[in-house]
Amino acid sequence: MSTATAFCQVSDLDDVKSELVGIRRHIHQHPELSFEEVDTAALVAGRLEGWGYAVTRNIGGNGLVATLRAGTGSRSIGVRADMDALPINELTGLSYASEHQGKMHACGHDGHTAMLLAAALQLSRTRNFDGTVNLIFQPAEEAGFDSGAQLMLKDGLFERFPCDAIFGMHNHPGVATGTFMFRSGPFMAACDTVNVRIVGKGSHAARPHLSIDPVVVASSLVMALQTVVARNIDPMETAVVTVGAIHAGNASNVIPEDATLAMSVRSFKPEVREQLEQRIRALVESHCEGYGAKAEIEYIRGYPVLVNSEAETEFAKKIAEELVGPEQIIAPFGPIAGSEDFAYYLQHRPGCFLRVGNGQGKPMLHNAHYDFNDENVTLGGAYWTRLVERYLAVQPG
Repeated sequence: MSTATAFCQVSDLDDVKSELVGIRRHIHQHPELSFEEVDTAALVAGRLEGWGYAVTRNIGGNGLVATLRAGTGSRSIGVRADMDALPINELTGLSYASEHQGKMHACGHDGHTAMLLAAALQLSRTRNFDGTVNLIFQPAEEAGFDSGAQLMLKDGLFERFPCDAIFGMHNHPGVATGTFMFRSGPFMAACDTVNVRIVGKGSHAARPHLSIDPVVVASSLVMALQTVVARNIDPMETAVVTVGAIHAGNASNVIPEDATLAMSVRSFKPEVREQLEQRIRALVESHCEGYGAKAEIEYIRGYPVLVNSEAETEFAKKIAEELVGPEQIIAPFGPIAGSEDFAYYLQHRPGCFLRVGNGQGKPMLHNAHYDFNDENVTLGGAYWTRLVERYLAVQPG
C-alpha cells in the first residue's frame, strides 16, 4: 500500500463531518472565557470517553488530556487544542452565534477543539498507530500571562503524560482554505503588557494653570512612545509597541487627577525584549516628570517567543504535503507578531506550531465578525490523524 493511501485522507472523515461541524457550532454558540471552560471541557471529555479514551480532567484548571494506546510501541506524541473564547460581543448574525452577551469565539478555538475531536474520533476508529497519543485540550490560552499552558505544565503535564514531541495548529484568515503554513525557529512573538498610571493634579477646566493635566501628559506620551521602535530598535529587527487603551476623566469641565495607558509590546529576540522594557520604563518616567507628573508602571512579562524545532517542523510540513499536495504549502511563512502560549510547551519538548488557512477575504482574528471555516474541521482532523499515524507508524513485522 502506498504512503498516499496507507494513512488518513480528508475523505475518510466525510461520514462524520456533519456531526463534527455540529459540535463546533455548539461550542461557538456557548463560548466560555479563560478559566471558565467548564461546560466546554465536560462536552469534550464526554465525547472522548465515549470513543474509548482514558480522560484525565482538571489539569491546570479546566484542562484535560485524552490518552489512547495502540500496539506495543514506546513512542508518544502530544497534540494540543485550545478551548477558551474572548470577551467580544459577536456581530456575525449567524444562526449559531453566541448566546452569551460579550463572549465570543473570535479566534477559532471552537474550531481548533473540533479539529482535534475529529482526529480523536478517527484515531479511535482505525487505531492505525503503534504507541501512545495524548490529546491535550487546554484552557485559558487568551489569558496573556499565568495562562493555561503554564498551569498545565505546573500540574505536571509532561511528567504525567510523556510526549516525545508536541504539535499545535491555529487557523489563519486571509489565506485560502486548504493551505498550510510552516516556519522553523522563531515563529510568533513574545508579548508583554504595560499598564501606566499617570498621576497629575486635578482642577477646574477653566483653571488649567492650577493643574498638572494627566490628559495632556498621556496624549504626548502616546506619541513619544512611537519613537521606541522607530529610533531605539535596530531597523533590521522586529518590534511592536501599541497603545491599545487610554482612559482619563469623566466630564468636559474637570481636569482629572490621573490617566491610564495600556500597551502591548512584542518582540522576537530576548535582547530586543530587554531593550524595549528598558526604553519604555525610562521614557515613561522621564516624560511624565517633564510635565511635573508621576508615573506608576506595571510591566507584565507575557508569552515568550514561540520557537519551532527544525526536525519536527519539517516532519509536520511533509504530512501536509502528503495530505493536500506541495502546492498548498507555504514555507517559510511569517514570522507572526501575534503570540501564543504554545511557546511554553516548546521550551520543554521539541515540536511545531503551524497555521492553516481560514479563507481569503475573511474577517481577521479577534474581530466581532469572525467565524471559523467549517471546511477546516475535517481537514484539520485528517491532518492530525495522519500526523499521529506517521509519527507512531506501525513497523512492518
